[in-house]
Amino acid sequence: MQIGPYQLSNQLIVAPMAGVTDQAFRNLCLRYGAALAVSEMLSSNPEVWDSDKSRQRMTHSGEEGVRSVQIAGADPELMANAARFNVEQGAHIIDINMGCPAKKVNKKFAGSALMQSPDLVKEILQAVVSAVDVPVTLKIRTGWEPEHRNGVEIAKIAEQSGIVSLAVHGRTRQCMYKGFAEYDTIKAIKQNVSIPVVANGDIDSPEKAKFVLDYTGADALMIGRGAQGRPWIFKEILYYLETGKKLAPIKADEQRTVMLEHLNKLYDLYGEYKGVRFARKHVGWYLNHEEQRQFRADFNRLETAAQQHSLVECYFDELV
Repeated sequence: MQIGPYQLSNQLIVAPMAGVTDQAFRNLCLRYGAALAVSEMLSSNPEVWDSDKSRQRMTHSGEEGVRSVQIAGADPELMANAARFNVEQGAHIIDINMGCPAKKVNKKFAGSALMQSPDLVKEILQAVVSAVDVPVTLKIRTGWEPEHRNGVEIAKIAEQSGIVSLAVHGRTRQCMYKGFAEYDTIKAIKQNVSIPVVANGDIDSPEKAKFVLDYTGADALMIGRGAQGRPWIFKEILYYLETGKKLAPIKADEQRTVMLEHLNKLYDLYGEYKGVRFARKHVGWYLNHEEQRQFRADFNRLETAAQQHSLVECYFDELV
């Protein structure tokens, strides 16, 4: 798949997820085969750019691969300025968020709330595309609510405005993350535009990945929650798409190595205090089975990096 001048090595992209797809997680997914990892959403409001959270999300030093940065907002001028700023910080691609269903984002008429106003969508897209010399991509949902799925209309506006690639989550804003993703709208969008279309939503196995590609005709897949605690899903999907066979499950020693490296990267990125707290949710995703409940409870009570590291080591020593 081609995004502007960038030829991706395969059809798999890491979805931007606030509080999840930081640099540590993105690099892990890229190592396991993802062709592109989109950064966490950044606000277009310059007043928040000096916060610790924003500065960490803007960090690209040591970033692997093509750097795609997602921005969110509802003001065309602010969005254009944010795009320029992030290109100056090292972004190779600017991605526009019109898919986030979170209330705190939508109440500012940003994220998927924008799909209610096609005219404003057009203004924002044209402003951002005109502001930078790098490719601009867009992420949307199928519509605002099931009764008003206007994904095809927004997709056509995107293509006319100079957007070079479009990712579509197979739910409306009203659906949030409930129920099941639907792929008929993504299929219809693919049939109505000539720019690359990326399918997103409920892709959590190699078999599902192949089904979604075949059913929608999409050019690529975007995987979000399916990669939480499982960055190796990209390797599993690639192997299945290439061979039609399932890859052997990851071994305990490899999972141990991945988890400990991930924890260390979190401590480095956020400092020990915040890193320990971010580590809790990631370990909860890595070890999310019922029989691992006691381990998660014990892990969540720990207050230092050394304690967390030691408990993970002990867990896998006992497992082996």
